[in-house]
Amino acid sequence: MADRARTLLFSAIFYGLSVPIVLAAPIAALFGTRAIRRYSTAWAGLGLLLAHQILGIRVTIEGCHADGPALYAVKHQSMFETLAMATLLDAPAIVMKQELARIPIWGWVARRYGVIVIDRAGSAKALRAMMKEARAAVAAGRSVVIFPEGTRVAPGEMPPLRSGFAGLYRAIHLPVVPVACETGRVWSRNGPKRPGVVTFRFGEPIPARLPREEVEAAVHRGINAFELGPADRS
Repeated sequence: MADRARTLLFSAIFYGLSVPIVLAAPIAALFGTRAIRRYSTAWAGLGLLLAHQILGIRVTIEGCHADGPALYAVKHQSMFETLAMATLLDAPAIVMKQELARIPIWGWVARRYGVIVIDRAGSAKALRAMMKEARAAVAAGRSVVIFPEGTRVAPGEMPPLRSGFAGLYRAIHLPVVPVACETGRVWSRNGPKRPGVVTFRFGEPIPARLPREEVEAAVHRGINAFELGPADRS
């Protein structure tokens, strides 16, 4: 009962505040791209702060960020890691499915922020557009975040990587940092959220320009570090 009450309180405050924040975002956008990125990062930070204060979710970090721009391949179990990556990596370009980018006002804000939109239908034209956006982000000195499994999964699930990851890796020539997490254990998709510690484990950077099978295998091991036993991680 306590978890459900905290979840309801968090939702009421966070989403209640998010509506006017998103509606006011076009005003922030008038001051330029840097302003809208700071504005968006502040919104993500608000979500993390409320998650800590209301839900009792704490964040710990293992490993280090890359020195300079990198492609971060992140395990995807909940919305929480999206908020966390926006703040931990200083407004990176996040690969986002097209459906989210079509949400009125919010989608416009996301594009102004500089997300990279991916079309799951996978047409050649859509793929070229994604690569163009990704190269523009790299040229601006930004890191890129992708959830290579393509959708949220439950704790313990280890699906294969979607093909979009390999295309992005090949196009932008950045080292890959796999990021493992277990956010789904405290941030349930449908049930109440629970207090606990969320650990983000940043793996060793994987060099650019490796063969597809090699980099996909290394990333799959890295993002599933909490699911795999020690013998399976090597």
